[in-house]
Amino acid sequence: MPLSREIERLRAEHSALVALARVVTELIRAPEPSKLTELASARALLRETLVRHLKCEDWILYPRLRATGDRELMHVTREFELEMGDLAAEYVAYDEQWTAARVAAHWPEFRRETVAIFSMLATRVEREERELYPLVDKLYAAAAALGPPVTDEVTISS
Repeated sequence: MPLSREIERLRAEHSALVALARVVTELIRAPEPSKLTELASARALLRETLVRHLKCEDWILYPRLRATGDRELMHVTREFELEMGDLAAEYVAYDEQWTAARVAAHWPEFRRETVAIFSMLATRVEREERELYPLVDKLYAAAAALGPPVTDEVTISS
């Protein structure tokens, strides 16, 4: 998939993650655990979406951005990798420790930890949207102005 389309997909996933985080946040506003089935469903969807998103960034996007040769983009990409590279593992660890039974038994602690991890996620999403993705847009806009559409897919001719 061309990098420009990959960025579009990642931006759409950001929107989905924000929406799912809002659902979970609304459910944890209750002073006592309620709607635990809804909460478990929303958390599962959020985890699935987030882990897929972060793995795509770490395994596909960041290596492709480093390979562009654009110094600024390579620098920002490396900063993101160093600062936020373990976020997927941190989220999975948080999610696995909070089983349905533990959520019900330790509601105030679950609420605090959820707010904390969502704050970390929000920071990453905001920074990517503000710092990283615009650099990719700029790179592709500049390349498009110079010639035929930019693609990072390899074509083999015989």
